[in-house]
Amino acid sequence: MSGEALAGESSFGISPEVVRLIAEEIKEVVNLGVQIGVVVGGGNIFRGVEADAMGIDRTSADYMGMIATVINSLALQSALENIGVETRVQSAIEMKEVAEPYIKRRAVRHLEKGRVVILAAGTGNPYFTTDTAASLRAMEIQADVILKATKVDGVYDKDPVVFDDAKMFSKITYLEVLNRDIKVMDSTAVALCRDNNLPIVVFNLRKKGNIKNVVVGRSIGTVVEG
Repeated sequence: MSGEALAGESSFGISPEVVRLIAEEIKEVVNLGVQIGVVVGGGNIFRGVEADAMGIDRTSADYMGMIATVINSLALQSALENIGVETRVQSAIEMKEVAEPYIKRRAVRHLEKGRVVILAAGTGNPYFTTDTAASLRAMEIQADVILKATKVDGVYDKDPVVFDDAKMFSKITYLEVLNRDIKVMDSTAVALCRDNNLPIVVFNLRKKGNIKNVVVGRSIGTVVEG
């Protein structure tokens, strides 16, 4: 889930209304008995482009972005727990006052107990995106699928915001995504999913009920596999 999604109509910050709505949709899926790990970006709080403008080096900027994901994770945790969903935040950067350290076995145990696990701070290393962190954590916890929640309906052959004749794929292969340089997820994340045969479903988070629709197998968004 992108950090920008939490900002709603604003370009910056966290929208309490949007976070509450996302939490309610996650609760619907949890009630189906599905185990959910969530990775949230930090673009609504800090962006790498801003770092360049301020003269901040890449390593520092990446750590700042990781910390932004922790802020978003705590906001989502609070929203989930306010509606009765047990949640744990695990951070790849140690912040023991606000989150557990990420430990694979502990994360899996929380999932087995029906808790939502929010995986914060990316991989804990600079030069890796939140997408790569999502792919890596999915492999580690042996997830069945990555659900890439975005602001568009799926994967298009070109930018649908710019081109009116952009066509959406219902299915596309990892190799096509890499060869066409389609910005679904960064290439490292896509390659990692390809090498481990982990499907990705790209869908629109802004449409109410879509998280549940994807989980129950309705044909929405784009499936990246093969």
